[in-house]
Amino acid sequence: MIVAPIRPALQNRDWPRPPSCLPANRLDDPPEGARVTVAGLVILRQRPGTAKGVIFVTLEDETGIVNVVVWRKIYEQFRRAVISGRLLRVTGRMQRAHSVTHVIAEEIEDISTMLDVLVQGQG
Repeated sequence: MIVAPIRPALQNRDWPRPPSCLPANRLDDPPEGARVTVAGLVILRQRPGTAKGVIFVTLEDETGIVNVVVWRKIYEQFRRAVISGRLLRVTGRMQRAHSVTHVIAEEIEDISTMLDVLVQGQG
């Protein structure tokens, strides 16, 4: 019997691709390095002195939390959103290390204006 190998491009095709947002409880679906978009309320921003300019942002959606790593270059490009955004949409690459999943930010969008729509039950 001949068994055809599974092509990597066809594996894990069922996760939402950017600009659709992946819920926190599905972060295990995409493979390492996959480009995804996540969104959530900012519950924590950390800029440790030992992190050489890296900022860690924790987002929360209705299904859980998302850890986001913002490198200095990306921070400078999206500074206003990182500093003042209450609701962010982040597009980046999946990274898994030591049983922790991160999204390495490539684009950050402040979508805080959508909070009013969500509160009114229209979103």
